[in-house]
Amino acid sequence: MSARDSDRFRVAPGAPLRIADHDPADTSGAPGDKKATKKALDGLSDELAGLQERLYAESGQALLVVLQAMDAGGKDGTIKHVFSGVNPQGVRVTSFKQPTAEELAHDFLWRVHANAPRHGYIGIFNRSHYEDVLIARVHGLVDESVWRGRYRHINHFEALLHDAGTRVVKLFLHISREEQADRLRKRLENPEKRWKFQRGDLAERERWDDYVAAYEEAIARTSTAHAPWYVIPGDHKWFRNWAVSRVVIETLADMDPQFPAPAEDLDGVTVT
Repeated sequence: MSARDSDRFRVAPGAPLRIADHDPADTSGAPGDKKATKKALDGLSDELAGLQERLYAESGQALLVVLQAMDAGGKDGTIKHVFSGVNPQGVRVTSFKQPTAEELAHDFLWRVHANAPRHGYIGIFNRSHYEDVLIARVHGLVDESVWRGRYRHINHFEALLHDAGTRVVKLFLHISREEQADRLRKRLENPEKRWKFQRGDLAERERWDDYVAAYEEAIARTSTAHAPWYVIPGDHKWFRNWAVSRVVIETLADMDPQFPAPAEDLDGVTVT
């Protein structure tokens, strides 16, 4: 994959989206097979760490990475593997669970805005404000007029972040229904993974088609020039990690953070 080839995962603003047209097992463009691609990740990890160091030192911009996926889609694994080499001092991961009573007493973006990254930081949302047009739609938690109106609010919110110096990148980790079944089965059978399995996962799985429809509309309605969506093939974890790394690195490279000049003239200063 060349410097900008990751744009093939990008959903063009205003374009319709049909998730079935995207192969979740696609590995084309990778630097090689599984072994070669995993080896290439070591170099990408170093590159990402260098860019993050510049972002933190400059402290004039921020990056927000939004991760969305079906259950067992690989959000936790992506965070663990893609961001393993960065300085945790400049990264903040936020997982959005069921809203608290305090959060429900405010608008749906209130808790999200409070967790947007400050300048110099990479913020990672493990699930996000998009749950309010996904789960809210599939489960009928609010009227259709309410969740449909949220697309406009989301676009305005992300435009505000962009205008304030925060670049927004949104990643849909796309897995097949068969791959989800395999991962859920392995969770259930592995004593060390069983804690991640909930009976509710099976009920949500029965709503697969409803979630696909919700994702298709949400992504199509909110992929913009300043806050694009990327559909990342996720059946092969090694390829997913590599593709996500490429998108994040390219975004940071476009932001081009720079080490700041020292706050005072240090010419002639020596340390003895």
